[in-house]
Amino acid sequence: MDSGEMCRILIVDDEILIRRGIMHYLDWKSEGFQIVGEASNGQEALELIEASYPHIIITDIVMPIMDGEELTRIVKEKYPQIQIIILSSYGEFDYVRSAFQRGVVDYILKPKLEADSLLNVLKTAVKRIPGFQSREKDLSINLSIDQIINKLVLGYDVYYGLEQVTRAFPYSHYCLMGVDMKKQPSKGSAEFPAQVKDIVENAFNKQLSEAAYYSFNFDSNIIVFLVNVNQEDLTKVRDGANQLAASQVESGFALTEGFQQFGQLGKMFKESLLKLLNYRFYFPDILVLTEFDLPSIVPKSEKFNLDWFTEEFMRKHFDSSFFYLRDYAEKLSNCFTMDVFEYKAFFSNIIFNITILLGNMNYEIKELEQSRYTFFKLIDEANSARETIKLLDRFIVEANESIFKMQNRAENINMKKFMDYLKNHYSEPLTLNDVAATFHFNPSYISSYFSAHNNEGFIESLNRIRIEEACKLLLKETAAISEISEMVGFSDHSYFCKVFKKVKGMSPSQYKRKQLI
Repeated sequence: MDSGEMCRILIVDDEILIRRGIMHYLDWKSEGFQIVGEASNGQEALELIEASYPHIIITDIVMPIMDGEELTRIVKEKYPQIQIIILSSYGEFDYVRSAFQRGVVDYILKPKLEADSLLNVLKTAVKRIPGFQSREKDLSINLSIDQIINKLVLGYDVYYGLEQVTRAFPYSHYCLMGVDMKKQPSKGSAEFPAQVKDIVENAFNKQLSEAAYYSFNFDSNIIVFLVNVNQEDLTKVRDGANQLAASQVESGFALTEGFQQFGQLGKMFKESLLKLLNYRFYFPDILVLTEFDLPSIVPKSEKFNLDWFTEEFMRKHFDSSFFYLRDYAEKLSNCFTMDVFEYKAFFSNIIFNITILLGNMNYEIKELEQSRYTFFKLIDEANSARETIKLLDRFIVEANESIFKMQNRAENINMKKFMDYLKNHYSEPLTLNDVAATFHFNPSYISSYFSAHNNEGFIESLNRIRIEEACKLLLKETAAISEISEMVGFSDHSYFCKVFKKVKGMSPSQYKRKQLI
């Protein structure tokens, strides 16, 4: 097989959208593949095989005229060197099992079809094709350092020339440093990444006399530096990173342990650096996060008891509900291995649920409904767990304001009802139990309620109303003071005079004479 030959692919599926989708999943040429044809069933595929000589067939399992199982049987009998990859849906396992017995490479579920999984299966198929494995090695050796690093970072198996790598990186050890620039105000400018790279390399050059560097942008926020030094200089790399982080307060830094094999680059990038950059969300105060900074025991998050929270909330036990939520949020913030997106999703979801609950409980939540979208945006943009917790605290304050407004409104209505009742029934022998029974409240609640909202107890409020009515009668009536005391609800004349003097500062007779002068 010619070493410059591309690996030829034939796509077979009765759905044109699936065929077109697969054709656009990958940059086929750059990966060493060529789409040589497409067919809508097995019969069409057999005709194309004679004309295009594919190395690999990607085929659906269920198709009209000739299905993938039959196509596989015929191809493996006539063209055993052709590798076959099966596409299937969830309910087609019996077909897939039969195809596997005939030697297919692998199968991919259509709902889970994506570029990475497809490429991995294709790479497995290529290894089964005689002559292609050595060709892959030859091509990889000719790759530039940029291309080799890029492929390693993306998780590909790459064959490279040791001499080529040694020329670029002559020292014994490597480490990776990531710089997260999400908080940098100027990160949007085109020159900014280049400026960061210059700053980093200048800082390291002051610490290290012998070092080689390579940098690349992982995404719009993260710049990755591959640092190549001798083993004794690894501590200097850490020192330089800490000094650099201290001067770049708007950036987050993560540093992997040292490693010796260049081929470990992809694994160290995926399993160490990316995780450390994710963990920085939970450790914002550590200038340069390393494996040594992580707790030896990883806390596990308990499941949030939404049913209990909802029930407690619906009972208007708001203090206990919010205490449980706040305590859970703090514990969740210690679970540093938790994906940041999942962590933030919890906060957005609970804010949404609380708003819905309050609305269902007829609380006035118009302002809260409007502000929750601001909270969603701020949570999405939060750079640390601590910042997210503060946003939750702000939301709880706003939720409590909505709750208190409704409670105050209801309490004002209740107080007016109580006072109106006393004004209409003051002449009756009222007791606290009477009023409590009328309004279906506990007597102790009525007592504390009057003290809290009327600045006086129940008896004081009732007596004040009775004395005011007595004053009116003293000015209008010719009845004796003892009769007036009974008319306003006092059964004991001497007690009436005592209460009157306490409220008005004089006796009933003195009050009457003074008003009539």
